Amino acid sequence: MKILVLAEKPSVAREIARVMGSREKHKSHFEGPKYVVTWALGHLVGLAEPEDYDHKFQTWNLEDLPILPQPMKLKVLRETNHQFKAVQHLMKRSDIGELIVATDAAREGELLARWIMDMVKWNKPFKRLWISSQTDKAIKEGFASLRPGSQFDRLYQSARCRAEADWMVGLNVTRALTVKFNAQLSAGRVQTPTLGMIMHRETEILNFRSETYGQLRCDLGSFEAMWRAPGGDSRIFDEEKTNRLKSKLEGRTGSITKLTKSEKVVPHPLAYDLTELQRDANRRYGFSAKQTSNVLQRLYEQHKLVTYPRTDSRYLTSDMTDTLKERLESVAVGPYAAIARPLLRKPLPLSKRIVDDSKVTDHHAIIPTEQTVILNALTAEERKLYDLIVRRFISLFYPAAKYDHVNVVVEVDNELLYAKGTTIKDNGWHAVYDEQGFDETDSDEDHDTDEAEKVLPELHVGQSVEVKRCVIQNGRTLPPKRYTEAALLSQMEKHGLGTPATRADIIEKLVNSDTIDRQGNALHPTGKGKQLIELVSADLRTPDLTAKWESELERIAKGQGQPEPFLKGIREMAERLVHEVKASGASYKPHNVSSSHCPDCGTRLLEKKSKRGLMLVCPSDDCGYKRSGEKRLSNRRCPQCHKKMEMKEGKAGLFVQCLACGITETMNKDSKHVNKRETQKLVKQYAKQESLGSNLGELLKAALEQKADK
Repeated sequence: MKILVLAEKPSVAREIARVMGSREKHKSHFEGPKYVVTWALGHLVGLAEPEDYDHKFQTWNLEDLPILPQPMKLKVLRETNHQFKAVQHLMKRSDIGELIVATDAAREGELLARWIMDMVKWNKPFKRLWISSQTDKAIKEGFASLRPGSQFDRLYQSARCRAEADWMVGLNVTRALTVKFNAQLSAGRVQTPTLGMIMHRETEILNFRSETYGQLRCDLGSFEAMWRAPGGDSRIFDEEKTNRLKSKLEGRTGSITKLTKSEKVVPHPLAYDLTELQRDANRRYGFSAKQTSNVLQRLYEQHKLVTYPRTDSRYLTSDMTDTLKERLESVAVGPYAAIARPLLRKPLPLSKRIVDDSKVTDHHAIIPTEQTVILNALTAEERKLYDLIVRRFISLFYPAAKYDHVNVVVEVDNELLYAKGTTIKDNGWHAVYDEQGFDETDSDEDHDTDEAEKVLPELHVGQSVEVKRCVIQNGRTLPPKRYTEAALLSQMEKHGLGTPATRADIIEKLVNSDTIDRQGNALHPTGKGKQLIELVSADLRTPDLTAKWESELERIAKGQGQPEPFLKGIREMAERLVHEVKASGASYKPHNVSSSHCPDCGTRLLEKKSKRGLMLVCPSDDCGYKRSGEKRLSNRRCPQCHKKMEMKEGKAGLFVQCLACGITETMNKDSKHVNKRETQKLVKQYAKQESLGSNLGELLKAALEQKADK
């Protein structure tokens, strides 16, 4: 009897087949003496659509909502139907006696395999391949230590609950909003609270009122100090008070009343999980969370240089310790040789900050594999992300950075001046980052930047100092900054919204649905997003309730919770959310109405972003007209300013308009001018006829004359 191996992607199946000796290649599988290796193209089976339960649901009607089938059915997805049939045929082969699930070792990978097994009605034994990297060594070791499939039943139940919950809440609320307000409005259990956080920040920015303030910096000869109020704030919002303090302190003598010197020890940062890596890539390189996920997947799957990406742990397990030097040796090339080689000469310092089995669930932190890297084989994006992972891994084995931290308090005429400074004693792990620390805090959080830490001279308590002069530095209070993806990922993680594997997709879904917009590295709510957050239930606007559901899903995965009570709560929630939309008296106005009209029905066109640029789309259900919304410049010049005029389309057909002067002219229908693009189209159209013996030149000439006569 042979064993069937089900991988998630063809590329992974190919590698498993190669390593395990299945050399015989077929259209939908690889076969060898022992193993038959096939693949799923992502999900082959999904939850049935409403119309699969009742044909009437194909038309969206408010009175049909909520749609809450029980039990929920599965269906084979049309776009991957061919591969499902191939997998089904292999599963029903009489010589296949066992199945090895080799899909991604995570909640979603477990779900797609179990749904296929359910659809095929698999009733033979199955085991689980659970590996954290795609190297030959990892695959062989994984097959040598397969786990019982039943060990992952709880993970499957958690994944099933998540999928059904998203279907019930997302589908019902989206249909209700779309029908009620006659607009494409999408809502969901996780995406809407995420939008809510962005909108809450926007409200804070809009309500913010900036104030001017002054800060008093005093020159004390050998060092500088800043005036602070008893509460510690250096900002003075009264200009007269600032000037009085300046006059009071200048030229006066005071003394150092307090001097504290302490050693500050900063341990190396923890290894990466997916969310932390997405944050760093966004802060340092402006990568979107989805971009980081995609590049990381290539490093894992194609290059086999890093371990499993979609992890939420920042620690390693004790059974990996023997492999750490081998991993260091594999990365000790090029720019990393000087910082990695010294570590290989002595035992690695392993602490609970690096290895902690109790803090690893499904997968350990993201670190390099034992595969030797060829840096020239990586793209620029891959190099940047690989550099982050390698340097973070190497820094785990470097000592803490140490500083002498000095705080000085000076009293002058009952006013307190403060100064602080640092002296580096040991760069420690900062050496891995070219002597610079790598701050893990969010770059857009407010930090106290009143005074830079400088090297201070030798000082002592009681020392007399004179205020040589005072300088007033004026500033304005700033509103909270808009979320970057790094900061938003932090908030999503903090509130338990989504998982490391889904957060990037949630952000992309908000962008693609035109509810948020990327402007540089900042995320802005669109007019559609601002209205949508007001139309949905208050429960969906904040992360509290959704985070509670995510926590419950995690409990189910650990065997501490049950699926049915969770799904019962989701059904009740979906019913309530739909009822609130039905009862709503609010209205929705499209935010993206253009000045152009549909040439077919006269309706104002809507502006929509697409992969091909800006599109103008007719909102009428029975029309479907759309065209590019990019500006089209004609060769005709404005008679007044002589600039090229923009070509537009209206009810009467094409016309041109000057962008500067506003002068409008109709296109000359009798014009015999045919531009180069039209000529090229005609050449392609008649080129095939040349092979039949016709003269292409004559055909083209006739076509041009015919076009000119029209």
